[in-house]
Formats: sequence, C-alpha cells, structure tokens
Amino acid sequence: MSDEEPRDIPVVVPVPSSTPEHPIGMPSAAGVVEVSVRSVRREYVHHLVRSKTFLVGAVLLLWWVGCAVCGTVFSPYDPVEGDLAVFNAAPSGAHWFGTDSLGRDVLSRVITGARDVLIVAPLASLLGTAVGTCVGLVQGYFGGMTDNVIGRVVEAVLALPVVIVALLFVVALGPSAPTLIVVIGIVFGLVVSRTVRTAVLQEGGLDYVAVARLRGERDSHIMFVEILPNVLGPILVEFTVRLGYAIFAVATLSFLGFGIQPPTPDWGGDVASSYQYLAAGYWWETLFPVLAIASLVVAINLVADAVEGVLIQ
Repeated sequence: MSDEEPRDIPVVVPVPSSTPEHPIGMPSAAGVVEVSVRSVRREYVHHLVRSKTFLVGAVLLLWWVGCAVCGTVFSPYDPVEGDLAVFNAAPSGAHWFGTDSLGRDVLSRVITGARDVLIVAPLASLLGTAVGTCVGLVQGYFGGMTDNVIGRVVEAVLALPVVIVALLFVVALGPSAPTLIVVIGIVFGLVVSRTVRTAVLQEGGLDYVAVARLRGERDSHIMFVEILPNVLGPILVEFTVRLGYAIFAVATLSFLGFGIQPPTPDWGGDVASSYQYLAAGYWWETLFPVLAIASLVVAINLVADAVEGVLIQ
C-alpha cells in the first residue's frame, strides 16, 4: 500500500466533434434532405388546394367515389328489380330520372353503376402505369437494340386504336371484370411506356446516374432507386390521364356488349340498351348515364390538369 493521498482520476466525456461536413448544432445531410422533401410536398399540397380546377374536379370525383362505395345504401330503389307497371316513365317526383324499358329506376342505376366503373378503371390504370413504368425504364436506361426491339413492338400494337386492340383481346378471352382490368392495363401500359422512356432518357445523362455507375451499383438499383424517384411526376400525370381514358374504354366495351354484363348496373351497358328508344322520345334513359360518364371523366381531367400544373413546370 502506498502512503500517497488518492488522486482524482479525470473522467473523459465524449463530446460531439465538429467537422466541416457536420458542424455542431447543424442538421445532417439526411435531415436536410428530409426537411426539403417535406417542404416540397407541403408546397404541392398548398398549390393544389388553392387551385379551383382541382377543387371542382375533386368534389365531383369524391361524389362518384361515394356513390361507388355507398350507392346501394342511399339509392331510392333496387337497381336490378323493375316494375313493368311504370316502364319508360318520364322523370317525376317518384322517379327523378325516370324509369327504363324494364321499369327499373334510372337514378338508382346511375348511382350504383359507378361501382364497377370505379373498380375496373383505377385497377386497369394502376396496372398500366406499373407495366408502362417498367417497360419505359428498361427502354430508356439500356437504349440501343433493347430500345429498338421494344419500341417496334409497342408501335405495332398501338398502330390500331386502343379500344380495337382491347376489343380483340376481350373477344378472345371472354368478357369479365378481371379480363377488362388486364387487357386495358396492358394496352395502356404500352402508351405509358413511351412517356416514361422519354423522361428516363433525359435523366440518364445527368451526373447522379454516372456517379451511381462509378460506384458499381447494379442496373436495377440505378433504374428503380436512382432514376425512378426523379420521374415520378410524369408517371403520376400519366396515371391520372389514363384513368379518364380507362373509364371511356370500359364504357365503350360495355356499350358493345363486351364489358360489365347485365343486369349489373353499368353506364355503358345502360346506354346500349336504351339509345334505341331516343326516337320514341324516351331521352332520359340515355341522357343520364351519358352525363354520368361525362361528369366523371371531366372530374378526372380537371384533377389531372391541376396535378400536371403543379408537378410539371
């Protein structure tokens, strides 16, 4: 044992170091990026909320979404069951939109007819956007022979009108909701791929892509992690635009007898079954389903225009 007095041993407490990259009290680069992304998102939302075009379109779209979700709850009559005692009845207090040739309430069929349209069209648009994004990324990123081969196939399919191509597949596979989703989605995916390809070609020559290649990143990582987030604006706009076209495609195929099958309420099918009565003066049976299709498409186009104005400047 030593006779010396015990000495205090200094305790070293680690203190955050200050470096030129991360000074004390300053947020990290990741934090700055996160704050910047949040600010941009808030700015986008602010511009959309202030847009009268977006608000009008959103209100109309929400109305039809509500009809699709809760239509059977507040429709005044059963949309499938008819009453032959009041067939072809003109609009009145009992039937605001009149009745059709089978005595079914037109208002109830218009309300509940939004359900299948707003299931098939959005799912087809989502599928088409996903397919088109993948195809466009491959075309724009690899270029060369890959771009030429895929481009020739796309041009060959799109040489015919989209509805005609979809009709050929539906006739071959049989009319059903899943068939409509797959067929319309794949056909629209080829259209979306051309927009995505153009956007990827513009991004492919930028420095961050070259840096990712120098780091040895895989092609899939560069396409889906580096490039994809920077082309989401055009992709989102394409989705909203294709959604409007998908509604027209579903209504057209139903009008031709290859869409949603009767007696399920469907706007295109109702127009097909009632337009022959226009000459007899039963205009309401055709007018109100047509107005429903038009108002939904207009609502989506208004939203698409507002989104495009905010994202693509």
